[in-house]
Order: sequence, then C-alpha cells, then structure tokens
Amino acid sequence: MATKKCKHIILGVHITDRLKEAAEVQRLLTQYGANIKTRLGLHEVQEKSAGPNGLLLLELVGGNKPAKELAAKLNKLAGVEVKSFTFEH
Repeated sequence: MATKKCKHIILGVHITDRLKEAAEVQRLLTQYGANIKTRLGLHEVQEKSAGPNGLLLLELVGGNKPAKELAAKLNKLAGVEVKSFTFEH
C-alpha cells in the first residue's frame, strides 16, 4: 500500500514598504487564513523604529491551488515579491 506524500508549501513574501502595503497584505492573508498553518514575520530594526522592509514566511495547507492564488494576488501588489518552494516527503 502506497503512502500519500506530505507537502509543505512555503511562501516567502518580501515587502519593500511595510507601511504602505500592510493593509492590503493583511487583507489577503485574512482571506486565505484557513490555508495558513504557520506565519512568521521578520522586519528590519533601525535604531529607533522598525525599518520599511519586511519578510513573511508562510506555511500553507490545502494544496497547490490556494497557495498559487495567494502568491499571484500578493505578487500583483507594488513593492511585494513572493517566492515559493515545496518540501515533499
């Protein structure tokens, strides 16, 4: 009996202007909230405040379709770039 392979779909989301894009990025993340298993946010820290750039790492569940949809919608935003990779085991 063959076992089903597990997939770990990861999106790396680079945001170059967090203050400008945060609301729309958050709206999309909320829209796909049922597909986001893990979310890790990283940002630059300057001497007295957070920097403008940010990086989100998202682990998605639910298959390729929602992951591709979310990545495409995020990539349409100015100042947002998404890279994806999948681990299978």
